[in-house]
Amino acid sequence: MSQLKISVNLAALSLVKKLCARTENYGVVVEETESGATLIDAGIKAKGGFPAGKIITEICLGGYGKAKIFPSQYDNLALPSIFVQTNHPAIATLGSQFAGWQIKAGKYSAIGSGPARALALKPKELYEKINYEDKADVAILVLETSKKPPEEIVQQVSSQCKVAPKNLFLILVPTTSLAGSTQISGRIVETGLHKLMKLGLDPRVVEFAWGYAPIVPVHPRFDEAMGRTNDAILYAGTAYYMVSYEDDEKLETLVNKAPSSASKSYGRPFLEIFKEANYDFYRIDPGLFAPAVIVVNNVKTGKIHRAGSLNIEVFKRSLKL
Repeated sequence: MSQLKISVNLAALSLVKKLCARTENYGVVVEETESGATLIDAGIKAKGGFPAGKIITEICLGGYGKAKIFPSQYDNLALPSIFVQTNHPAIATLGSQFAGWQIKAGKYSAIGSGPARALALKPKELYEKINYEDKADVAILVLETSKKPPEEIVQQVSSQCKVAPKNLFLILVPTTSLAGSTQISGRIVETGLHKLMKLGLDPRVVEFAWGYAPIVPVHPRFDEAMGRTNDAILYAGTAYYMVSYEDDEKLETLVNKAPSSASKSYGRPFLEIFKEANYDFYRIDPGLFAPAVIVVNNVKTGKIHRAGSLNIEVFKRSLKL
């Protein structure tokens, strides 16, 4: 596996330092663990909010993507939305932002995403596909969780990342928080690129990418919050990719299979689908996890391929409107 001259952990470190230096502005609480690791609470006991969600999105992108929050109209529904863009799509989204690390110890579990994955190579086959790994001596991991991790988790993560605990930063962001809702919608580009990769597109041919999705109103129940945040992408999210590709006919076939509407599970709020699957993610068609709209511009030919459409009716049902 070749080493590219990009370190997502080092690039994201300046953002983490900014988050820690301006705790009042970001609504976060910073503390040190027994072994010296830094915990940043962005919504468990801390207030969190839009600024925290925005910077955590950029941290998840390994410092190689930008996020912006703006208002947008979805039919007659006005919501804040998050726009993300990156000049390094494969590394920033799949190599960093992708929630590809299941963190477990005893009764504690969380989903890990962000730069530290590129040190621990979670999952290894994904890093082989994008031909990337990081060698930084600092690790930054975002945990989607509603509980503070025990010391065992700190040791486990620092060991797998091969860094000292004092060089480990764990950012904690619950799905039921505003920062959580913001950074999940900020995964719009990653979700689409992951789907395209699963369909056979080499993610390294994607040169630039951008996308946006609504930031959903928070809900105190985890299952409701998870359903809403998924539906923001599945029914109201748009992702755009600029690729360098030889075969437009093949590319068009891939794009047509890429939006969430190509899935047999499409058409109902995610929580209904999840309940029907007895709360088992593995019983849900993985093809559902994609943006509502996918647009691909082939820079070699100038052709634009577009598939999918926004489904605001289902999105509103998800919000119980």
